[in-house]
Amino acid sequence: MSRRLVVLSEIIAPYRIPVFNALARKEGIDLHVIFLAETDPKLRQWLVYRDEICFSHEVLRSWRGRLGERNLLFNWRLSAALRRAAPDAILCGGYNYPASWEASWWARRHHVPFMVWVESTAHDRRSWRASVEALKGAFLRNCTAFVVPGKSSAEYLQRYDIQQGAVFSAPNAVDTDFFSRHAATVRADAAAHRQRLGLPQRYFLFVGRLVPEKGIFDLLAAYHRLAPELRTNVGLVLVGEGSAHAKVSQCAARISPGQVQVAGFVQRETLATYYALADAFILPTRSDPWGLVVNEAMACGLPIVTTTAAGCAADLVTGWNGFVVSPGDRAGLAAAMDRLARDSELRAQMGTSSRLRVRRYSPQVCAAGIAQAAASLPGGRWHEA
Repeated sequence: MSRRLVVLSEIIAPYRIPVFNALARKEGIDLHVIFLAETDPKLRQWLVYRDEICFSHEVLRSWRGRLGERNLLFNWRLSAALRRAAPDAILCGGYNYPASWEASWWARRHHVPFMVWVESTAHDRRSWRASVEALKGAFLRNCTAFVVPGKSSAEYLQRYDIQQGAVFSAPNAVDTDFFSRHAATVRADAAAHRQRLGLPQRYFLFVGRLVPEKGIFDLLAAYHRLAPELRTNVGLVLVGEGSAHAKVSQCAARISPGQVQVAGFVQRETLATYYALADAFILPTRSDPWGLVVNEAMACGLPIVTTTAAGCAADLVTGWNGFVVSPGDRAGLAAAMDRLARDSELRAQMGTSSRLRVRRYSPQVCAAGIAQAAASLPGGRWHEA
């Protein structure tokens, strides 16, 4: 017998569509996704791939705004949407918005098991602000089960004395098949793609928002530390947009010798081309719940350099496929980049290890973890045979 699972998700993100498609195909799951908004144009420029959606869904009316550093999102008619959906369980994608709290209240009132998807880690730059942590604790106490993407989030929940048996792993995933296939196609005609995008013959790649918390200035400083002959032969390509774009461009222009290209934001198909032609992928973040760009880069067969602040580091990056340094460790970043730039055999070995490891982080595996969490819920139709 199928059970009605309602998932509350912020926006129609490209990386969530394959996961929800896989979840909708799981036996015993009758999936309905409620999106709080279609997209977030001020922070993200992703296309909405509606033609790829194969699950029941709706988008609530919403209003967005900013209050200092806070991203505000208010919705209308969530309770009505939940009433129409008649869920046997709810999975809420976080606790940041008023809608999250409204859904929690609705679930308690209607005796519906309520799960939360937790991606926070101890390295979150907002962690342990007293007011934030008090609110999180109050929210988490009303949850029946918890879904986490990996080890860092599971360890974070231990601070709230969450029972280990209530925590389920649903590894964060991207469409690994898409990125792997596209990378292979691009490499078969590498020269033409390199010329089309005006890319250096060799380069390190960063993908993400151009903001200080992503460690972008640490990366520029680390690249500047490399020997002049390395900077002459190996460039640095930055893909993304953000509030620090102008300052990043100014810093990049001062690095000489060197080849620093600020490419701006690109969509999924072109992004895979940047991955395919790079020597290695660098995510020097100072605060990141996961870092799905690492999944994408690994699917394209790249060595990884990241920091312990990346939520994915504990799960995805080992000595077999990359290097993990402390946030802000510019010397450590430079040393890892130097080693990869000089050792083609190491790059090849690590790239192969990345490709093999990320296979365990597919949309199907993520969906299976969510389904397992739902099946664990006490009471109601979730335990009817």
